[in-house]
Amino acid sequence: MPPAAPEAPVKPPTSLVRRARKIHRVLAETYPEAGCELDFRTPFELLVATVLSAQTTDRRVNAVTPVLFAAYPDAAALAAADRTAVEEIIRSTGFYRAKTDSVLGLSAALVERYDGEVPARLRDLVTLPGVGRKTANVVLGNAFDVPGLTVDTHFARLVRRFEWVDDDVAKDPVKIEHAVGALFPRRDWTMLSHRLIWHGRRRCHARKPACGACPVAHWCPAYGTGPTDPVEAARLVTTQGRA
Repeated sequence: MPPAAPEAPVKPPTSLVRRARKIHRVLAETYPEAGCELDFRTPFELLVATVLSAQTTDRRVNAVTPVLFAAYPDAAALAAADRTAVEEIIRSTGFYRAKTDSVLGLSAALVERYDGEVPARLRDLVTLPGVGRKTANVVLGNAFDVPGLTVDTHFARLVRRFEWVDDDVAKDPVKIEHAVGALFPRRDWTMLSHRLIWHGRRRCHARKPACGACPVAHWCPAYGTGPTDPVEAARLVTTQGRA
């Protein structure tokens, strides 16, 4: 008996696609400067910075990476680094021992497997120590112009509030990635990620979103989760992510 054919992906409702794309267009107008908030010059710097950004802020990472990369400018240098010295440099980012394991391990893997260069394929990136799909998509989208969706905590929170994904999907970052990807052209994925993350950091906060000062309130099923009074909501709007 031949194996069953794989199920075809479910096409999202046209009304949902239209609403999602309208929200994206408004966010694009609201945040024309949206982009990666990690400072980097090379794919290697972005890869390491993204690993360091776990459980901390981009501003904190940007404060330590100049020192780190001045001492260890490439994978070969970081792979050969003294562990204690690296820990001391990145200590303020939190979880510094585990992060040191990751950046030393991924650097060694790059040297051993890829001649010290960061690969431009997701399937290769996710084999590196400390690198999952979220980190891989950040690197692909911003260092190699390969479209990808970055499902971080902000992204996941907003697609739930916008009801772009069902409850059973919302618990799984990979399912979120595929479900949201079906709503948009592939070319939009990287900038969509930036705009959702910017909106999550500046207005659609986890505990108290600025609903009354939200440019996409009209299309948001979660409107009213936070204060709807424009004056009160405006006080919650920030010009950048958390310190």
